Amino acid sequence: MRDLANHLHLKRAISPAAAVADNTPIVSQIIDRSGYEKLVFAILLGALADADATFTVLLEHGDAANLSDAAAVPDAQLTGTEALASFTFADDDKVRKIGYVGPRRYVRLTITPAGNAGNAFIAAVAILAAGRYGPTPNPPV
Repeated sequence: MRDLANHLHLKRAISPAAAVADNTPIVSQIIDRSGYEKLVFAILLGALADADATFTVLLEHGDAANLSDAAAVPDAQLTGTEALASFTFADDDKVRKIGYVGPRRYVRLTITPAGNAGNAFIAAVAILAAGRYGPTPNPPV
């Protein structure tokens, strides 16, 4: 079958919101991978107004639901790299992605701006796949 919608589960990671105009880290929801083997974050970029801003991506994982045991994900447990998922002011209206193949149940994405004094519009979606049961719920929960 060519159906993809019934094999993916989407979760809000970083909601579309007012522009970020400082260097405060943008932290995603904690994503629970229970029942799914695969996870990728899609990072959606809008206008990035500051002419020298950089944005560094970090993935953390753990087994506690509140990620009180959060640790940086080792490079061997990523598909792609945090460097490739990171971006600069010159990446208006682009998309970045980074995947997770580690063993932990909970995962979180953090985007940390540096040199950002302008408006930056950023959102992200967690895409889960290879679920134990199907089809996945629609609308997603």
